Amino acid sequence: MFVQPLEPVADSLALSALAAALPLLTVMVLLGAVRTKAHWAGLAGLAVAVLVALFAYGMPLGQTLSSGVQGALFGLFPILWIVVNALWVYRMTVRTRHFDILRRSFGRFSDDPRIQALVIGFCFGALLEALAGFGAPVAICAVMLVALGFDPARAAVVALVANTAPVAFGAMGTPVVTLAQVSGVPLHTVASVVGRQTPLLALLVPLLLVFIVDGRRGLRETWAPALVCGVAFAAAQFAASNFVSVQLADILAALVGAAALMAVPGARRPVAEPVRAAVLTGERSADLEGTDPRREVVRSYAPYGLIVVIFSVAQIPPVKRLFDGATRLFDWPFLHVAGPGGKPVSGNVFSLPLISTGGTLVLFAGVLTAAVIGVRAGDALREWAATVRELRYAILTVTSVLALAYVMNLSGQAATIGHFVAAAGAGLAFLSPVLGWFGVAVSGSDTSSNALFGALQVSAAHESGLSPQLLAAANSSGGVLGKMISPQNLTIACAAVGLKGQEGDLLRKVLPWSLGLLLVMCLIVTAQSTALLDWMLP
Repeated sequence: MFVQPLEPVADSLALSALAAALPLLTVMVLLGAVRTKAHWAGLAGLAVAVLVALFAYGMPLGQTLSSGVQGALFGLFPILWIVVNALWVYRMTVRTRHFDILRRSFGRFSDDPRIQALVIGFCFGALLEALAGFGAPVAICAVMLVALGFDPARAAVVALVANTAPVAFGAMGTPVVTLAQVSGVPLHTVASVVGRQTPLLALLVPLLLVFIVDGRRGLRETWAPALVCGVAFAAAQFAASNFVSVQLADILAALVGAAALMAVPGARRPVAEPVRAAVLTGERSADLEGTDPRREVVRSYAPYGLIVVIFSVAQIPPVKRLFDGATRLFDWPFLHVAGPGGKPVSGNVFSLPLISTGGTLVLFAGVLTAAVIGVRAGDALREWAATVRELRYAILTVTSVLALAYVMNLSGQAATIGHFVAAAGAGLAFLSPVLGWFGVAVSGSDTSSNALFGALQVSAAHESGLSPQLLAAANSSGGVLGKMISPQNLTIACAAVGLKGQEGDLLRKVLPWSLGLLLVMCLIVTAQSTALLDWMLP
């Protein structure tokens, strides 16, 4: 049995924390300063984590390698199993042109550019985040806004700022699923807390979007539909994440938000020409003209409806018990680890939820989607293989980062850093979202940030007397606000709207919004850690 030491370097907590931070520093420096590809940075960080575990913490070689393999396997299943199947569904809709029909359906909701920013940037972007993620919402929404006549820079800013509230539950809940696994906080618990933080952002973001599009006039004239959209989105995201299914949070929020927006009197009313002239600087794409057959419009929405139905059925108690019965638990080989107090850690046992995991349920939805939208079995299989090929570098990145996280967690490195950071005391609640924000700003991924810092946040919470689930959730909720300033997303946005090489200009436009919303999230988490808002926590 390997017992995790807290102060392995010269019996000093500070020196031990410095040694334990080396893997994280390696990843951050390679990504942020050297601008190395993410998969190479992840592999380098993993190598450093292994060396620290072996030589600083004295973890046996077999157990060190075994912990890394367990992390890599968790990265493949269920994390990447969810991502691959969700992106596969999206790719099939692109193949059959039903995605274009869906895009035109959203684009025709209104000719008011302020409302278009809400429908496309916020609601449609959340729908894309639910399935595709990995920069697709920013790229596609920015292109759609330019096609409607938006200035390219303004379209990019709208797409980036809008891609905040849905991120924690993106790719069928992948970030919070990862956070739950690495932090040891139950999925429902951490998702419930995130679902009581990011919806508060959803109340603000639509108002910011209409201000970005048309300044004070936009806020003055369209605050009502923006507020209704935000309230509906927030309520649906809260309800889904707390009472329905983590994986459905973004899909339901996007659809409910769009429906509520369209129900607002005047949202579809023709806008005054001076407003259009001031906001729209380009020509409306001919691709958005004309109408699509009603039957095809219904089929374009079918994949999302099927996912909602399948995940809802999976929550029915008899069905849930049946699916959970297929979960396999077994002792992980060559791994016998105890915490600093001598109690065996949960990592010694590995859980394999074969059917109940979100990826398998999305696979079921994908098979039905192929039948509904007319994709032949052979073509569907080829699209699945092409999806894996498209994600090959993301697969390497996710598996290496999760292997790194598991080596750090099981060797005791995360616990050491947590004990050291706990010295911040009550101020840790304010700083907790900043750590997640920094991780996403550098890595471009809320999933990666949660894998790197989730266990650290929980360890620090235990030592400082704060709620572990609150700080774990704060890592993800703060992280969503770093995505708009990450180099990956800035590059994607610039490439999508034809502003190649202008990432610096775009960063200057979105950085104030990122920092302002981060401050709001820091204040929310701080208030939730005190009597002021602790009633909000489950």
